[in-house]
Amino acid sequence: MNNETKIYIAGHKGMVGSAIWRTLSAKGYTNLIGVSSKELDLRNQQAVSDFFSDEKPEVIIDAAARVGGILANNDYPYQFIMENMQIQNNLIDSALKSGVEKFIFLGSSCIYPKLAPQPLKEEYLLSDTLEPTNEWYAIAKITGVKTCQAIRKQFGKDYVSLMPTNLYGTYDNFDLNTSHVLPAMIRKFHEAKQNNNAPVTLWGSGTPMREFLFVDDMAEAVVFALENKLPDYLYNVGTGEDLTIKELAEAIQKITGHEGQIIWDSTKPDGTPRKLMDVSKMHELGWKHKIELHEGIQKTYNWFLENEGKYKKVKL
Repeated sequence: MNNETKIYIAGHKGMVGSAIWRTLSAKGYTNLIGVSSKELDLRNQQAVSDFFSDEKPEVIIDAAARVGGILANNDYPYQFIMENMQIQNNLIDSALKSGVEKFIFLGSSCIYPKLAPQPLKEEYLLSDTLEPTNEWYAIAKITGVKTCQAIRKQFGKDYVSLMPTNLYGTYDNFDLNTSHVLPAMIRKFHEAKQNNNAPVTLWGSGTPMREFLFVDDMAEAVVFALENKLPDYLYNVGTGEDLTIKELAEAIQKITGHEGQIIWDSTKPDGTPRKLMDVSKMHELGWKHKIELHEGIQKTYNWFLENEGKYKKVKL
């Protein structure tokens, strides 16, 4: 690896991909490639193959995926499993066929069983049943992990999978129909504050526990994997610390300045009771997160305020 190595970041305009791009640029990498979805449909096998033939990237970072929260996963199960498999299969297969030696595949902690022991260790993969509310996305990501593992085993190439915990940060998705819990809460509390501190209704009981990692820390983990040859095929990336959804809501309420009531709608699903990552493997290799949750929420809220005009107000 050197600063002129040709690196293709798939999904470079998304929250994770853009953070990786910014981090690599800041570290002096000058040969980064990014193509918008309008220019290259990653679901199209021939288009991806042609792109690799033309551009000849040396390293691939796969941050491209169809993502969303419980509602989106529930409403579009076919798209979540099929489109994610199409994207990753086309990228991985084209990378292998074009001789790419290093591939970093990004997944999600939802690949682990719903009731796996806590904290989640990499070895728990495929040891039990998945959480039904996001199993379509999880199955797709599991196939990506195993495909990269197969390439390591059969061809000896440095294809590694990083499984982040819940990510959030600048350039997050604040669309209430498709967003994840943390950005959705930021938007709900902010708009409720503007609406005379109206009550905020949140899904579930507030008792599930979740772990959150600021996206810039995830980008640093990707660079770590890029600059080092990791000895195993699968690594968790997170903080190793969690809190209840109720505690998260209270933290966001305080940061946004909302002073109204929080109502918990227990008719809505909670999802997995707990998803804490065991990040000891990455810690042992030398990577650790730097940005703590409250600082990260404040950074994310500041970015939301700067870009608030992009989001159409919704009825609370």
